[in-house]
Amino acid sequence: MSPFFMKKTFSIISLGCPRNLVDSECIISEFKKKRYAYKEKIDNIDILIINTCAFIEDAKKESIDTILKAIDAKENDTIKRIIVTGCLSQRYKKELQSEFKGVDEFRGVVDFKATFKRDLTDSLTPSHSAYIKISEGCRNRCSYCIIPYIKGPYRSRPMDSIVKESEDLFKKGVREIVLVGQDTSLYGVDLYKKKILGVLLKKLDKISGENWVRVLYSHPANLDRSIIEIIRDSKNICRYIDLPIEHISDRILRQMGRKTKKKDIISLIGYIRSSVPDIALRTSIIVGFPGETERDFQELLSFIKAIKFERLGLFRYSREEGTPAAKFKNQLSEKEKDRRFNEAMSLQQAISSEINENFKDKVLKVLIENREEDYYIARTQYDAPEVDGVVYVKGENLRIGDFYNVRITDTYEYDLVGEYEPCK
Repeated sequence: MSPFFMKKTFSIISLGCPRNLVDSECIISEFKKKRYAYKEKIDNIDILIINTCAFIEDAKKESIDTILKAIDAKENDTIKRIIVTGCLSQRYKKELQSEFKGVDEFRGVVDFKATFKRDLTDSLTPSHSAYIKISEGCRNRCSYCIIPYIKGPYRSRPMDSIVKESEDLFKKGVREIVLVGQDTSLYGVDLYKKKILGVLLKKLDKISGENWVRVLYSHPANLDRSIIEIIRDSKNICRYIDLPIEHISDRILRQMGRKTKKKDIISLIGYIRSSVPDIALRTSIIVGFPGETERDFQELLSFIKAIKFERLGLFRYSREEGTPAAKFKNQLSEKEKDRRFNEAMSLQQAISSEINENFKDKVLKVLIENREEDYYIARTQYDAPEVDGVVYVKGENLRIGDFYNVRITDTYEYDLVGEYEPCK
């Protein structure tokens, strides 16, 4: 083909959470419709798009480092044009324009309407797993969180379009659909004037065949108990609930603006565990919040020790300008945040190791993700992509993207080891 007729090429770097990943897939679809050719490898391309994250300080640093590396590549003539989009440029567009002259264009966050125009062939995930964003924005207004100021108010996606996309994905061979949103438990509250996550889950369970449906990001103050019952009675909704509690001290929860109390969290967890005994509970917790005393922290450790969450994401408080918590008195030092983080992480490692020991000699259904030299990497229904543990599987001629039964033979702190067990 003559160089005159060659398509311009582009690539994308997607930073941050799965919600951002869905936006990045929409951007790929947008540029392909403009007749650009997508390349995975970021080398000798016309356009590099960086979809940034600005949720916490570490995410902002990662975004800025990525921009600087892209500018270096542009100066070396391996990239001709740089577009920065996403949360960082939504929040700091003027500052970025002034600081990074090597960037050609700054955009904000993706228009939520564009998420309905994603081409299913433009996936950045493995072909057997896909994220579907069911809502955008947030109305919880936690005092430490910048997301409502970046993403705007809560907006649900029409149910019919979610179901249709899910059907298309399952027909295409996707074995796991992961529903994401800033708070999935509020789904429908704006568009349908009531929470209808349960209705959506029932519809997806009906069309899922033998495949998995997983739900992430359910605020404990907004999660209806009926959702627990739907998961219990479902065929293929993963026995997995992502329930970010963030803290357990009533004083700190109030300061965080979490709209829930310790007794409510304990009651909800008790109901979940009694209703679905084989459930995996994932939570996220913030240590070092302004004014968190040693007594608050020890209360949190005692709670973690008592509840024994199967999965736990731990974060140091990040002081984000523009949030109410950034102005709070009694900000803790980074050294103290690190101490508390390390102590809580050490406790959770021991808990996770103890929980994993219980899987020894049990047979679990796993989804094969990848193959290394002499083993396969898989996940159970109790593990979300990219954030939870894996199963190292010994076996021959297993197909990536298929389900298999595996007998667990050994355990680590976060991961399992197993052998493929043929059906008898």
